[in-house]
Amino acid sequence: MKLSLIIPCYNEAENVRAFHDAVLQAFADCCYDYELIFVDDGSRDATLYNLKKLYAENKIPMKVISLSRNFGKEAAIYAGLEHASGDYITLIDADLQQRPEIVRDMVAYLDENPDFDMVAAYQDRRGEGKVLSFFKKAFYSIINKLSDVNLQKDASDFRTFRRGVAESILSLGEYHRFSKGIFAWVGYKTHFIPYIACERTAGTTKWGFRKLVNYAIDGIIGFSTRPLRLATYLGSMTAVAALIYLLIVVLQKLIVGIDVPGYATIIVLILLLGGMQLLCIGIIGEYVGRTFEQSKKRPIYLTKEKLGCDE
Repeated sequence: MKLSLIIPCYNEAENVRAFHDAVLQAFADCCYDYELIFVDDGSRDATLYNLKKLYAENKIPMKVISLSRNFGKEAAIYAGLEHASGDYITLIDADLQQRPEIVRDMVAYLDENPDFDMVAAYQDRRGEGKVLSFFKKAFYSIINKLSDVNLQKDASDFRTFRRGVAESILSLGEYHRFSKGIFAWVGYKTHFIPYIACERTAGTTKWGFRKLVNYAIDGIIGFSTRPLRLATYLGSMTAVAALIYLLIVVLQKLIVGIDVPGYATIIVLILLLGGMQLLCIGIIGEYVGRTFEQSKKRPIYLTKEKLGCDE
């Protein structure tokens, strides 16, 4: 098998057939074999039902993996990688914002450039608001300063890579997965290409602002321990500041005297120190929580049903 396309799906009932037909059209005259691997990530609509209908039609070599619940896109990607048999593997969304025609260009580039292991797409122009764009730029700036790996700005999961890259990713059994960081961490020579995201065929995006914030936190915590060092720095600076203030109060008492205790000063210091302590405890708690969940060694996903997968 030359190419495996992994398509994570969550409530994409209206899109899976359109995606299937778009792949048929895009790869109609290609000279190599390929397969589609749909991973139904615990959808609550008719996604799985429609995938079963497509599988029964048997127009393209196809696998359907249904997870027992919604484990998240990262787990769905991992499930797809475990069942992919192609020499090249592509990650692509089902909503057709990422066109399958670009996949053919990615495959052609890897064929023509054997020294490259991966082709990754990044959005050249985004149609999002200024506020969201600002936060995304801030995220990439922060994580690249904190982490030992460098993330390409606006790079997406839309990419095609060789079998060796997939095996390296599968060797990382971490529970909280952040694919952009994982791809950067495993290394391999990557060629980045721009693309313009098309309009969704149907439905709405599953990535709201809150989910994006949580995803960003997972990325920072998963690929940097410097926030823990930040807690150490804050504690050290606070201790030094407290010592200096103590000396000032003692000198003031000895030299000029203090008639009325500083009520406002006390309140401000209590709030400041309390806030800093809670911040440091929260940072430590994020790492402890992830360590606890990883120590339980639960599987990254559970499968409810499979079609077309030879055990």
